[in-house]
Amino acid sequence: MPELTLGVDLSDLIARMVVVNDGGQVLSRGQLPHAPGHFANAVRDTARRAIAGAGGKVSALAVALPQAGDPVPADIAAALSEVGPGVREAMPIAAGTAAAIAEQWCGAARGLKQVITCAIGEHVTAGVLINGEPWSGAHGLAGAVGWLALNPVEREDYRRFGGLEAEVSAAGIVRRLVWRIKSGDRSAVADNAGGDLTRITADDVFQGARAGDGVCISVVRDTAKYVGMAVANLATMLDPEAIVLGGTIAASGDMMLEAIRTECSRRLRPAQAERVRIVLSTLGAEAVAIGAARAAARPSA
Repeated sequence: MPELTLGVDLSDLIARMVVVNDGGQVLSRGQLPHAPGHFANAVRDTARRAIAGAGGKVSALAVALPQAGDPVPADIAAALSEVGPGVREAMPIAAGTAAAIAEQWCGAARGLKQVITCAIGEHVTAGVLINGEPWSGAHGLAGAVGWLALNPVEREDYRRFGGLEAEVSAAGIVRRLVWRIKSGDRSAVADNAGGDLTRITADDVFQGARAGDGVCISVVRDTAKYVGMAVANLATMLDPEAIVLGGTIAASGDMMLEAIRTECSRRLRPAQAERVRIVLSTLGAEAVAIGAARAAARPSA
């Protein structure tokens, strides 16, 4: 009977989970928003429904978290220990590492050995595979791409979130748009929000850019520049076969991909720029959960 594993992604505003078999097929799925109150119980109940929907017995599970080195929260671990008989203790894994495992297993980097993934959402995450194996560094903290320093101006939010995350996470994108509006630029996004700037989301910024809003176009262009610089830094240090872009980047690939490639190419050694592939995730929002499920089947990851 094929081995079934459960992957739980707690790295973004929507918690996602999938049950997969050992061939990479998603048999069932579930999702729920992060919310105060009884979130751990909601995770347990959603996981139980996903397992029931898979029609088999789950042998292991892993939980993907925003940052490398983060433990599974105690209440989540306790809740997940009740999802079914025979399930081992929930294994923590960094979201970036999980995405890299998934893309190499059944996604855009299928079969490659030297792979980097980079994604933006509520957080900025990255994962690295070297010779087909996840690389976690000397202290288990590798992949903290959100802390890449890309701007010589040391802003206060860099110290709180990391340089790259302050610029290109969902909140960072909105923050840069709000600064532009407060400095006097006019944007239809602010008008659509009724002047309440706290209602603006990163999706609003991308939709505004698609609709031709000049300020949103500028913010998206700057976002692509920062991501391209980060990708170039990662490629320079690690010389991967492919860099897979996920999260908001993949969802906005129509506006972002070529701009990121161009910015990255400008900053790479020509011999490397000719060789590295920069591609979008083919697994969408479930990449991290799929990778977590794969990692659960191979705890050494």
